[in-house]
Amino acid sequence: MSNISNNLKYLRKKKGHTQQNFADIMEIKRSLIGAYEEDRAEPKYDLLKKIAEYFDLTIDEFINEKITDSWKPKPKSSGSNLRVLSISVDQNDRENIELVPVKASAGYLNGFSDPQYISELPKFQLPLPALRQGTFRAFEIMGDSMLPVQPGSVIIGEYLDNWNEVKTGETYIIISKNEGVVYKRAGNRFKENKDLKLISDNKVYDPYTIAADDILEIWRAKAYISTSLPEPAPDPTMETLTQMMAQMQKSISQLNKN
Repeated sequence: MSNISNNLKYLRKKKGHTQQNFADIMEIKRSLIGAYEEDRAEPKYDLLKKIAEYFDLTIDEFINEKITDSWKPKPKSSGSNLRVLSISVDQNDRENIELVPVKASAGYLNGFSDPQYISELPKFQLPLPALRQGTFRAFEIMGDSMLPVQPGSVIIGEYLDNWNEVKTGETYIIISKNEGVVYKRAGNRFKENKDLKLISDNKVYDPYTIAADDILEIWRAKAYISTSLPEPAPDPTMETLTQMMAQMQKSISQLNKN
């Protein structure tokens, strides 16, 4: 039997529920509870989430842990092992790179943990050495907050399981409840119960912070695909040369103080 079937049967009995009683609580047929406990079927994502929450468990614990009288939940870490990541694979059992287009970004907030939703996203493979180890997902970005990366570019991110690995100055795709899908530069390291500062490369946009408990996923930017080719660098003007000299003088002055 799978962990789901064993865990469901054990937890239901521990709560003192009959199959019919628990089915009523979950608002499903009793026969489904029997099928799940006998490993003849598995609950779909929404029901799986509802069952796990009822027993005060994460989906990860309910699926992967063997829950018995001696089992104890692992301490909730500050940024690691927050949830089970849904992925898709090709016919050779290699992980795909799923593409989340701008039009699908709103739906991604609800479906990011749903295997069915993930399986329906466009997907592709890239034979690049830098993308061989790890789990990757591609996100289409809009807006000019990260220029020179152009709107419509696709950022390929590597899934970051441990958010403590966020490094100041590096760029990430941040999935959050309130901001949705954004591509930004980290302004500080991740700390439990603290805000994460996000910085745009386009200085027209001010930095802002999001709460740690608002974050759903973090993907470290590894590459990007764009149909907008870079323009040649303009010749320096007197104004830009003056600004460069002022910056150099400021840097030298700071070094002398140190």
